[in-house]
Amino acid sequence: MKFHIEEVVVYFPYDYIYPEQYEYMVELKRALDARGHCLLEMPTGTGKTIALLSLITSYALAHPSSPLKLIYCTRTVHEMEKTLAELRVLYSYLPPSSSLLALGLSSRKNLCINPDVLSASSRDSVDSACRRLTASWVRALAADREEYNDRNSLQRSGAISTCPFFESYDRASRDAILLPSGVYTLEDLRAFGRDRKWCPYFLARNMVRYANIIVYSYQYLLDPKVANIISKEMQRECVVVFDEAHNIDNVCIEALSVSIRKQTLDGATRNLSRIAQEIDRFKATDAGRLREEYNRLVEGLAQRGNLPMTDTWLANPALPDDILREAVPGNIRKAEHFLAVLRRLVQYLKGRLQVESVETEVPVAFVASINGQAGIDQKMLRFCYDRLHSLMLTLEITDTDEFLHIQTVCDFATLVGTYTRGFSIIIEPFDERMPHIPDPVLQLSCHDASLAIKPVFDRFQSVIITSGTLSPIDLYPRLLNFNPVISRSFTMSLTRDCICPMVLTRGSDQLPVSTKFDMRSDPGVVRNYGRLLLEMVAAVPDGIVCFFVSYSYMDGIVNSWNEMGILQDIMQHKLVFIETQDVVETTLALDNYRRACDCGRGAVFFSVARGKVAEGIDFDRHYGRLVIMFGVPFQYTLSRILIARLEYLRDTFQIKEGDFLTFDALRQAAQCVGRVIRSKADYGMMIFADKRYSRHDKRSKLPSWILSHLRDAHLNLSTDMALHIAREFLRRMAQPYDKAGGGGKKTLLSQDDLEKMVPSTMDMF
Repeated sequence: MKFHIEEVVVYFPYDYIYPEQYEYMVELKRALDARGHCLLEMPTGTGKTIALLSLITSYALAHPSSPLKLIYCTRTVHEMEKTLAELRVLYSYLPPSSSLLALGLSSRKNLCINPDVLSASSRDSVDSACRRLTASWVRALAADREEYNDRNSLQRSGAISTCPFFESYDRASRDAILLPSGVYTLEDLRAFGRDRKWCPYFLARNMVRYANIIVYSYQYLLDPKVANIISKEMQRECVVVFDEAHNIDNVCIEALSVSIRKQTLDGATRNLSRIAQEIDRFKATDAGRLREEYNRLVEGLAQRGNLPMTDTWLANPALPDDILREAVPGNIRKAEHFLAVLRRLVQYLKGRLQVESVETEVPVAFVASINGQAGIDQKMLRFCYDRLHSLMLTLEITDTDEFLHIQTVCDFATLVGTYTRGFSIIIEPFDERMPHIPDPVLQLSCHDASLAIKPVFDRFQSVIITSGTLSPIDLYPRLLNFNPVISRSFTMSLTRDCICPMVLTRGSDQLPVSTKFDMRSDPGVVRNYGRLLLEMVAAVPDGIVCFFVSYSYMDGIVNSWNEMGILQDIMQHKLVFIETQDVVETTLALDNYRRACDCGRGAVFFSVARGKVAEGIDFDRHYGRLVIMFGVPFQYTLSRILIARLEYLRDTFQIKEGDFLTFDALRQAAQCVGRVIRSKADYGMMIFADKRYSRHDKRSKLPSWILSHLRDAHLNLSTDMALHIAREFLRRMAQPYDKAGGGGKKTLLSQDDLEKMVPSTMDMF
């Protein structure tokens, strides 16, 4: 359908629209008009993605004089593909005159079509295998060798391998823009590459500058090491969308945090020995190259010029505004001198790891200690990463995956030498949960999420942060230190109550249940949790998903249920599958879980809050008729990193420890239970099994679309009461219903309905 929101003709590729989708578009347009940032919480399963894509694409078409580019950031490749599939539906509905180019961009591992490169196991190995075939010096040497062989047919030398797909792409890319308009998923790009014999990865990298819509990972904007390469050419007239952004503060913090273990430093020592050998080899064969590098460093690293796309490595880990635009310090310009500095740094870090108790320092004190004991000042530390990058290019090192350890050390050095606030250095001799196993770790921990996202807010005209679980929404502007022009949470319009949240506080024996530390091992709590699940598997058809607060707690309680015989009773009704920390095992378990639901056998899936399943897997329709959240998924509160972050949030943003911990736990719980409702035609139950959910200060942090269905009568339930409510709910859901909401308020709007309305009248919904 086509409809107007003020002056914008909105192209929406379906015959009906939900009222909340329309409201969402109205608020989104206000943010675009104001050229500001916004926070929008939209209930799960209400078509958030297509609403975003339709409005922003239509807005760009309505304002051709100021071209608008959409950068759509997702957390996973699976979400990227879903977004591009929605975009393809929209593209087929747009007027033929609108030539739109949209593509997904991912790592070489997901886009490469060269079988020799793809045979490498990890992402870093694939990157390295690609560089061995595409680096400018490798290609130049191959061309020289080919020319020599052409001239000397009798004394031919062995050919040097290059990538035929990249060579073919490179020849074609000199002439014109290579991709016709359309929507290209990762598979489309690979198919296009196979057909033309072109490299899909570098094709996509090159086409980013011409595309109207780019879909890629958060890291491509938030991690400065990647963003300064992939996204540096994006103009200000971009709308940036962070979808499923409930954990965006954690992504920002991880982008600027570094961990160093003994294995890291041992690997760095080996890397330095290899670099020393390469320097000696160049001194003997091509000393001029090292002199050229020295002269370039005198002029400053910024004078390096534009590197070929194939030579770009990870960029500086510090944020662009924080990098000094000046000459490299004289005492690390010479390759041998820089190597000596790195050796002293690695030796110093090895000494710091030999601790018997936890040590915590701020960056200023740590830098002073390095200067005093190793003779390395702050400026030398700050330039470590760029200096290493320059040296590896000079030495023509392509197997970068072998040098990850020294990269990590230089990453750490540059960050600790750049930032004085918002970070802590925490050295722990062992994991507190396993104190008998020595495992020293030195962590540079970022506490301020606003550091990583600030360049994005400053650089682009509109940044949209959206998810189904952003409650309480007023905490995000404080965590990310920005002022949204629009901040709004939407409810879900339904023709029937297809969501049934319950708070279970006690078992059938009236004993309270909770995963509080002093109660979680209580046999009565364990037994009551087991009896709850046993009653539910007997009454609820198809799939049931259970979330636990941690892997260790899940392992312990499942083991106890097995000893009590409860697990065997559960398996009389449904098959049981368990998420593990191994991705392959979990994927196999999920596939078999779905097969069990499809064939009518029914299944239970045991999972963990904050795990892969909780973040990215949908249990829609019969795959999830009930989700049970066993406990409140608080973070491990004795974590030194968490304690340091809580102190920083309290002192800098006046966010109380308890408020942040509760906010974080409840957003994780909401994310878990939201897995079961993926559309309005779906239905499912949610059981919050912990007495703490009955407290208003905890419960009020849940999203409004869950709270609006949480009745007072469902707030303090025992197992038998929850079972009765579940049976009644399932009986109601078995009745036929009018999807459009014919009798009461409308939950599907047609084009005619919209034409009778103006945005202000939407307040009735």
